[in-house]
Amino acid sequence: MKRILITGGAGFIGLNLAIKLQEKGHQVRIFDNLSPQIHGNQADVKNNIPKGVEFLLGDVRNKEELRKAMLGQNIIVHLAAETGTGQSMYEVQKYTDTNICGTANVLDIIANEENEVEKFVIASSRAVYGEGTYECAVHGTVFPENRNESNMLNGMFEPTCPICDCHVTGVPTAETSKLHPSSVYGITKQVQEDLVRVCCEAIGIPYVVFRYQNVYGPGQSLKNPYTGILSIFSSRIVNNEKINIFEDGKESRDFVYIDDIVNATILGIENVAANNQIYNVGSGTQTSVAEVIQQLEKLFEKSADAEITGQFRLGDIRHNRADISKIQTELGYNPSVDFEHGIECFIEWVKTQEMGSNQYEKSLLEMKEKGLLK
Repeated sequence: MKRILITGGAGFIGLNLAIKLQEKGHQVRIFDNLSPQIHGNQADVKNNIPKGVEFLLGDVRNKEELRKAMLGQNIIVHLAAETGTGQSMYEVQKYTDTNICGTANVLDIIANEENEVEKFVIASSRAVYGEGTYECAVHGTVFPENRNESNMLNGMFEPTCPICDCHVTGVPTAETSKLHPSSVYGITKQVQEDLVRVCCEAIGIPYVVFRYQNVYGPGQSLKNPYTGILSIFSSRIVNNEKINIFEDGKESRDFVYIDDIVNATILGIENVAANNQIYNVGSGTQTSVAEVIQQLEKLFEKSADAEITGQFRLGDIRHNRADISKIQTELGYNPSVDFEHGIECFIEWVKTQEMGSNQYEKSLLEMKEKGLLK
């Protein structure tokens, strides 16, 4: 039995992880600031904390609150972060303060104060890769830079070779891929990784970095406009609201079900083989936005008021498919829920929820005002 602290533990991933860890006999403590953007009503969130799991209200930016949360803990699972590629481009200080300075606070306490920490597990993101890995017929493996704005304004959304500017084909992105994030959010996650790797190696604390792909499943926030397209699209279909499909609808993501994320994280917590390693956690497959809409229409049994607008957000990537061979080989991870079954479970849960506004229109307006939505 280990005493495990989950920062940001009242969130979607954290709560599911806490339940599973408790079932396995671990003593779990959640530390969370209950951000209104993510959680909405604080009282509702507190009611969802599993019985027997300790909850402490606090912020990773507040060192005194964090110090109390870390007291007596053996393993730190650091999930606390601001998330949202688009919002990060104009809320730069907020993302930097929480993601970078919050992580620095945790490491500073481990490095300089008495503690019982034996392992540090951090949730990173596929955002550190930027566009990821592609193949050029002439130049082989390449890592495209941010897509050209003028090309996208003319409806040309696919990345091109950074050397010859010719067509490239996407391939699974491995942990050894070039890191060149295309958003402030991605930059903060890369810095988090570097801080954890350098500091933990220096003080002799094993660490594990998980680069989560696009996580979804029952319990995901339906009110946070930055939480992901499955929640956004679902709430808008239920509310008979129009869906703005960016680009041409052919952009794709590696959607990974919450149960697989939790199982992978526990493998990292409990296995010595994971120490000082970095792992992609995904499904290893990709699904386009157009395919997502088709699945949602099928499951809701109604047509979506969806329009492919050709608009795009600066900082977005085009495609994403993770190479998960490393975590499969080293930790025995295998995704157990494919997208077709996972989205069915998600929508069945959505149908049981009270649907309010998720501030999606407001988020689009903010990005447009900042010149980030074209």
